[in-house]
Formats: sequence, structure tokens, C-alpha cells
Amino acid sequence: MAFPTDLEIANAVKPKKITKIAKKLGIDKNDLELYGKGKAKIPLSYIDPEKIKKNKLVLVTAITPTPAGEGKTTVSIGLVDGLNKIGKQATAVIREPSLGPVFGIKGGAAGGGYSQVIPMEDINLHFTGDFNAIEKANNLLSAAIDNNIQSRTKSIGIDPSTVTWKRVMDMNDRSLREVIVGVGDKNGVVRQDGFNITPASEIMAILCLSENFSDLKERLGKIYVADKFDGTPVFAKDLKIVGAMAILLKEAIKPNLVQTLEGNPALVHGGPFASIAQGTNTIIATKMGLSLSEYVVTEAGFGADLGAEKFLNIKCVAGGLSPDAAVVVATVRALRHHGGAHKNDLQKPDLEKLKAGFPNLEKHIENVQKFNITPVVAINYFPNDSDEEIEFIINECEKKGIKAVVSKAFAEGGKGAEDLARAVAEVADANETNFTPLYNHSAGIQEKIETIAKEIYGADKVNFLAKAKRVMKDLEKKGFDKLPVCMVKTPKSLSDDDNKLGRPSGFSVTVRDFEIASGAGFIIPMLGDAMRMPGLPSTPAAEGMDIDDNGVITGLS
Repeated sequence: MAFPTDLEIANAVKPKKITKIAKKLGIDKNDLELYGKGKAKIPLSYIDPEKIKKNKLVLVTAITPTPAGEGKTTVSIGLVDGLNKIGKQATAVIREPSLGPVFGIKGGAAGGGYSQVIPMEDINLHFTGDFNAIEKANNLLSAAIDNNIQSRTKSIGIDPSTVTWKRVMDMNDRSLREVIVGVGDKNGVVRQDGFNITPASEIMAILCLSENFSDLKERLGKIYVADKFDGTPVFAKDLKIVGAMAILLKEAIKPNLVQTLEGNPALVHGGPFASIAQGTNTIIATKMGLSLSEYVVTEAGFGADLGAEKFLNIKCVAGGLSPDAAVVVATVRALRHHGGAHKNDLQKPDLEKLKAGFPNLEKHIENVQKFNITPVVAINYFPNDSDEEIEFIINECEKKGIKAVVSKAFAEGGKGAEDLARAVAEVADANETNFTPLYNHSAGIQEKIETIAKEIYGADKVNFLAKAKRVMKDLEKKGFDKLPVCMVKTPKSLSDDDNKLGRPSGFSVTVRDFEIASGAGFIIPMLGDAMRMPGLPSTPAAEGMDIDDNGVITGLS
């Protein structure tokens, strides 16, 4: 089965007006804030707590991915189209892409083949300006901090050496990880600073975890930025900047409505990375989807050790959400990779390598089950997958009481995901899920970290470097110890070491430092050498992109 080309897809699709997509959900066209013919924002008034309780939430996660990703968004969108094809009213609720990966190594994040959300180019680029608003709100706070430090009349006594708040930019740029600010200002204070990528901004996390505008403003005010010279903490509210930050986010808080290639609704809102943030879309969009549709399919970034763990332990607890089913996306290619296949041989059938890599899938299945959620395995099909390899996965999953289904959504759209849709609907409709978080938020910081490392990663031990121990004590002193933890870790391994493939055992992980997101409401342990500002690869995806005189974009997918 050959995969469709971009030209074949473009010729086959006739997008509907977004007002017609809204009508499917019962949204009055007069309530839409239109961004052209294909995009619109929806007011928060369409969230209905009573309807949320009645409808089904499906989480899509994955095994430990290869650098190119395993098609989690493609499967999610295909599943929505498949559910609609079998008579279920379903909506996709997914994250907005970041320009970092778009121009970096992964490319766009709007799905692929016949399983995409559109307008793809807009979604992958500036979309409705949400990322821009988040970036500006973040950097306004940065400007206010430095302005107060240098002020002779309004200074509140911030110790410049304690400032933890960083500027952000939505681009992979390793040279901005550490910078010196204040050099060009004769009245300024020279200090060390740095940039995170916008999806790692606490403003992004706050937007994604807020329930409404009042909650958003309260969380913005709780952002910890530094200490005063007397050791007392400084929060954003102390700088009297919260109202202005909220103004910048007044449109960004509203979910964005778009459509799948098959004309089914999709809400695309928020975009935190799962390796360095909580990796899921907004609570507001998820609840709006559940208010408007019988089934909501949402995804969490990278594998079940990252996005799913954070979705379940942080987002679901904060928002009072309870998934009814989960999908673990696997590819034959990735299982060959985890079985030791060389990168040049990943496209070649190799049953023995696949068997060696299968324990990685087993671990992610177990991770989902630890939350008392029943998973379904989706085998995201590629043309070079052999029948023997697929059969092995299906049979081994069956031995564990898990249904594994081939998804051909990329090549066939919703039709290629109908079997997956039936399997997922069966689990969701059975009402047998009894979602339980992995840990109690009131447990100590070290206990929560060790629970995740041992239960989800499979580590034997957690090491804390001297700096991490000092910062952990300071966080406890400031009263932040009862917050959940949002681990920063490589997505390439269940461990904190990129080179440990498959299902490693007998390993330890190392916490080297902490950051605090007190407004968002979580602590951030930094594991291994994971960075909150990625760099571009040697050959970035941007090198293959272009636009012609007619505005036709190529290479963006």
C-alpha cells in the first residue's frame, strides 16, 4: 500500500466552511470569532459541566519514539474520523504545534496523509496567534523584573542573582540558553539570564491548566520570579503586572476550532512539550470538547512515561478529568529500533529485532494500567511492515489481555481507523475504568519523584546532586513541596540516558536541579541533560521548505 502524496491529498479534499463545522457541534455561528474561512475561536460559555460527566474521554499516548515520532497525532485524528464513520459523535482535542519542531527535526504536528487537521499550513505556523500572546506575556514579566531591579524609586528589593524567570522564544536556538542582559543600559544591572522555548514557558502551562479567566489571573499572580535581598519570595503580583499579562492572553484563552480532512471537528489549543512541560492541551479545550461531543480524543506528547504520566497526574487531577480509555501508539519501525536495529536498517523487516524491542511496548502498556485505565494498542501502519511482525505484536498483546489493532489512517483516513475506533469505543463504553493517580500530591517532593522514576521509568534508584538537594530544601521551606512534579527528561529512553533503548533495567536516574512553576502549580525536577531550549539539528526541516509566487507552501508537513 503506497502512501498518498501531498498533491493527491490536496486534490481530494474540499474543506468546509468553519461555520458548518461549528453547526455540527451546536455552536451558533454568531458566537464564533472567525479567523478567515477555516479557523475560529469559541467563547468559554460553551463549557457545560453536566454534559462533561456524560461523555467519553480517550487519551492517546505512545511507546518511546524514534526522533521522527511514531504518528500519535495522525492516529488521534484518524481515530476521530473512524469513530464518526461508525456512528459515534467524536471531536479531536489536540495541542498547537511549536515552530521549534516545525523548523527543526520533526516537522509539523497537524497529523499526516489523509489523517490531518486543516488548514495545515496555518496551524503549523502562526495559527491564531496564541503562541505569540504567550511569548509576549512571558517577556512582559521579564521586562518588568529588570525594570524594577534598576529603578531608583519603585524598587521592591529584588536580588538580581536570584531571578529564576527566563525570557522565551518559539524557535530552537541553543545559543540563547544562557545570555547576559543589561549590558547596553547605562542604568541597568548586568546579570545572567537565558531563554526557554515558548512551549516551556510557565505562561503556557498556566494557560493549559486554567479553568477560566479568573483562574488564569490568579495563577499569573502566583508566579515565583526571584527573592528579595531579605530572602522573601517575589511573585508576579508584587510587580503589579498581572492585569497587563492577562490582557495579552484575552484571546489566547479561547479554544481554536478547525476540522479534519473528513470534515469532523477539532479543537487545537495550547502546546506545552511533554519532555520539558506537561505535554497536553488545555483543560478548557478538553472540557469544551466533552461539552459538545460524545467522544473526545486527546493526545499527550511522547511516550506514556512523559506526556501520559503528566496528563494523568497533573492535568486530570487539576481539572477533575477521568479518561475512559487509552490508546498506546506503536510502530514496527520503533520496535525494531528498540531491539537494536541500526538506523539505516529501520525500514527493513526484522522479526528478531522487533521481538527484542517489544518489551518497550509492554512497559508503556503497564504504565497506562498503573492508573487503572484499559489501553488499546494502535499499530500505526507503514508499507514496509511485514505481516509476521504485525501478527507477533497482535498475538503478544492478546496474551496480556490487550487488544492490538492496525491503523491505516495515514493512507485511508477514517476508513483505515474503523477497527481501531470499534475497539476503543468498546473499552470506553464498558465503563470499567477507575482512574486513580499514581501518587498523592501531599507526599514529599522526593517521594513523588521516586514513585514516578521507579513505577513509570523502571529505575532502581534516584540520585540527587548537591545543587538539587539544596534547591529541594528551599522549595520545601517556601511551601511548594505539596505540588505535583513535572519531570524534565529525555523522550528517547525510559531512563534519563538517550542510549538506553528498549526496556532498560538496573539503572538509576539523576536529578541535577529544580525549577518551580508555582503559578501553574507544579515543581520541575531536571533529569539528565534535558534542555528547556532545544537546538536545531545539523539538517533542519526548514532547509526543505519554500513558498512560490502564488503563496503555495512546500516542505511543511
